[in-house]
Amino acid sequence: MDYKTDMGHMKKKIVIAFLFVCTFAACTYNVEEELYGACSTAGVTYSVTIKNILDNNTCTSCHGGVFPSGNISLETYAGARTQALNGKLFGAVNHSPGFSAMPQGGPKISPCEIAKIKAWIDAGAPQN
Repeated sequence: MDYKTDMGHMKKKIVIAFLFVCTFAACTYNVEEELYGACSTAGVTYSVTIKNILDNNTCTSCHGGVFPSGNISLETYAGARTQALNGKLFGAVNHSPGFSAMPQGGPKISPCEIAKIKAWIDAGAPQN
């Protein structure tokens, strides 16, 4: 093969790789709003919504167990409620100034998850 033929094959491979990446990247949804439309904060409960958000975003892996990070446990309703009502839970997940941004060293959780936490807190952080 000559140089022009090699470059032609290389260009085809690059185009195929580009199309492959674009095709599969377009099918990936990490944000609930993109997948389901507008974020609904109706019917937010601790047992189904908040507990799942805390577990799925690894909050409880650091803030749980015998020696929770920062002596803050989010593993139980009582622990989550305490942090919710003192403002630290929302401040941390919202990356608000004056709070330790959580998850530490990780990306901010989705705006929909933050809105659901806020709705639960605004409702008085009920055990439901």
